[in-house]
Amino acid sequence: MARKKTAISFEESLTELEKLVEQLESGELPLEDALQAFEQGIKLTRDCQQALAKAEQKVNLLLEKNGLQNIEPFETEE
Repeated sequence: MARKKTAISFEESLTELEKLVEQLESGELPLEDALQAFEQGIKLTRDCQQALAKAEQKVNLLLEKNGLQNIEPFETEE
């Protein structure tokens, strides 16, 4: 029987992503391992982005439910 992969939390994904970035930045990984780390990093990045999008949707729903939908969006440094 195939075991269902359990989702890890946003914080766990972010921590794992930070570790992968440190490994890649060190320059000490062999090419094949670096490619695998990069691939895993892309997956973790997507997982984090999805978690943040879901959280944003929940916040927006709560604001709308409480009549606070006219709140100014948070500005980022992009």
